[in-house]
Amino acid sequence: MGDSSSPRDLVRKFEDLVRGDVGLVGGKNSSLGEMIGSLTSKGIAVPGGFATTSHAYWHYVDSNGIRDKIATLVEEWQEGKLALAETGQLIRRLFLRGNWPEDVVAAIKTSYRELSTASGVENLSVAVRSSATAEDLPDASFAGQQETFLNISGESALLDACRRCYASLFTDRAISYRQTKGFDHMSVALSIGIQRMVRSDLSGSGVMFSIDTESGFDKVVLINAAWGLGENVVQGTVNPDEYQIFKTLLDNPDVVPILQKKRGEKAIKMIYGDSNMPTRNVPTSKAERSTFVLNDREILQLARWGCTIEKHYGCSMDMEWAKDGITNELFIVQARPETVHSQRDLEAGLKTYKVVDKGRTLATGLSIGDAAVTGRVCMIESAKDIDKFIDGSILVTESTDPDWVPVMKRAAAIVTDQGGRTSHAAIVSRELGLPAVVGTNNATFLLHTGQDVTVSCAEGDTGFVYDGISTITSQTIDLSIDLPPTRTNIMLNLADPASAYRWWRLPSSGIGLARMEFVVTNAIRIHPMALLRYPNLRSESAKAEIAQITKAYPEDQKPQFFIDTLAHSFASLCAAVYPHPAIIRMSDFKTNEYAGLIGGSEFEPDNEQNPMLGFRGASRYYSPRYRDGFALECRAIKKLREEIGLTNAVVMIPFCRTIDEAKKVLGVMAEEGLVRGENGLEVYVMCEIPANVILAERFVEYFDGFSIGSNDLTQLTLGVDRDAGDLAELFDEQDEAVKWMIARVVSVARRKGKKIGICGQAPSDHPAFARFLVECGIDSISVSPDSFMPVKRHVVAAERGC
Repeated sequence: MGDSSSPRDLVRKFEDLVRGDVGLVGGKNSSLGEMIGSLTSKGIAVPGGFATTSHAYWHYVDSNGIRDKIATLVEEWQEGKLALAETGQLIRRLFLRGNWPEDVVAAIKTSYRELSTASGVENLSVAVRSSATAEDLPDASFAGQQETFLNISGESALLDACRRCYASLFTDRAISYRQTKGFDHMSVALSIGIQRMVRSDLSGSGVMFSIDTESGFDKVVLINAAWGLGENVVQGTVNPDEYQIFKTLLDNPDVVPILQKKRGEKAIKMIYGDSNMPTRNVPTSKAERSTFVLNDREILQLARWGCTIEKHYGCSMDMEWAKDGITNELFIVQARPETVHSQRDLEAGLKTYKVVDKGRTLATGLSIGDAAVTGRVCMIESAKDIDKFIDGSILVTESTDPDWVPVMKRAAAIVTDQGGRTSHAAIVSRELGLPAVVGTNNATFLLHTGQDVTVSCAEGDTGFVYDGISTITSQTIDLSIDLPPTRTNIMLNLADPASAYRWWRLPSSGIGLARMEFVVTNAIRIHPMALLRYPNLRSESAKAEIAQITKAYPEDQKPQFFIDTLAHSFASLCAAVYPHPAIIRMSDFKTNEYAGLIGGSEFEPDNEQNPMLGFRGASRYYSPRYRDGFALECRAIKKLREEIGLTNAVVMIPFCRTIDEAKKVLGVMAEEGLVRGENGLEVYVMCEIPANVILAERFVEYFDGFSIGSNDLTQLTLGVDRDAGDLAELFDEQDEAVKWMIARVVSVARRKGKKIGICGQAPSDHPAFARFLVECGIDSISVSPDSFMPVKRHVVAAERGC
């Protein structure tokens, strides 16, 4: 191309670009143009700017006579005559020593001056981003392959940054990535986006996905946030805040559908520097570390924007956002298609992993992916030591950037100190199909090279590094089997909110049993009465431990920690199956189990002879010894249903011995704002005591349904301690007496028009038992996720035989 090119051929304003201009200005810049042209009218704010075109790139290449030289160097590398590092260095040098064609310089300067004038600022500060003409395609992310330069001010600095962007098309990582993806190096050009800087150095920024990044659950928006400019979040050099928002309820103005809010450490932030170093990292203040970057209104605004962008593009999206610290305005600064789950083969089934003999926990962080592997640690503390990595090892390092991609491809798993779910390490690990545990804070301190470990991302949101080589089993659930609908609903038993999204593709009818005890034990860990009586606790050690766990809550607000944690934990479970019901069983700890919680020993008897038949379930809820603790449980459910908006939450009362107990419990619930029938609230009762069966006609007057707890019902019908090894052969859910109990209560429920289900393993282990339940006319069978398909098949066969 000669000097006769028009400025429009060389530079385009963002507003003159559309999504289809990838070949002209690359994925990033065409997407920015698309959003400015189509979505600003819908309230989405995108900073203005302009882009150099692929024509400008080739004009630079040919004006400096380096096209053939680049092709020769690439060919010599492909033939093994040159090392990758040498090849990249030689090609980059060709760009950096090149001179700008006069017409390209004129076009860039003119557009920059116009952008500065429109912003009312001389020598406007801009972000200079690379946008390869083959990047951000649905099957390739090109995450961080080329360079970005922030806070560039002045024409000379801008042209220098643009030249360095051109050179970055041939970084080692970019060359390697294109080769792996099968792109012709000489067919890929580079566009440069010059965009007005958002003053997020004075506030915060981050990344947003319109999909759950680990499970592919498409009903949530995931937002990561940190203080300062966004590069630290993208590169994974900071542990950010994380927010999960439920898309389905975003249009309801009466609720705040934020499912999770996790405060990140945010130890550093990137701010403006000077002309010699345009940006620099500084430590954050204690106040910044202890507060969320975004308030609820801002979280919901970003989430709504994410949904609008996703709808416009017709696919799940990966977006970057920034908040201006001067105007407090939010902006979307990038948007591209999500590249992992969009390419997942759903016909391959749902593969699950289980670590069956875990060693002691060495480190924990955020789990990326859902697999588990064993291997030997190879610690790489600096990029200069990458050559020391041993293929097939577990890479442990502080954080990764695009220079690490070649070594990441040779790892069995990745563990990092820093980073969130949207960090470079997380994105690349997903694309490579590698399990990764990111944001551990201390893996490089706790682990060492040569150590045998197991890396597990198979246990929900938290990833674990266990000592030693564990046994790992796997199972593939075939989701392509077209099973016919059944009258009997198959539901799931789910305890761990962290793994709720993993099972969203199972065609279940909801959650038949969610145990509150699991959340209290694992997420809260503190006895509720210890939070209520915190100032007066006798145990100083318990008080100190509670203070540390609840440090975000003032001394007079410790009970709110219980309410918030419980509500948001169950929010994930309810969202995973919405609008199907999620039946939440209120706490059913035994006294010895309650005593094991932090501060619990001060509130529980230490001499109960038989906790299994003692102070448990409904009897606690109205007792002066625990009534205030139960009130916290009720307030958490109220927040879940009324503030977050998940009205599919159903309450279930366990171990309710008498009709009088039923009345008392419902009375306490009503006093705490949970009135059966109001706002669609349903209240079930566990059928696990013979009295529940004998007086079934009376119990149905006070509850909307039954859930048969076959373990306790068998124990109390047969008089067999279910934990007694010597009597194990007598403990049989299929005993005629137990089956009589089940058949009777099902018949009463059906006659009275009440719902009835069963929770337990027996239907999955014994097809005959599943057939018996179907013949009785039970409404639902609730099973563990790995048993879902076998039970579904048993029920199909049983219903056909009826």
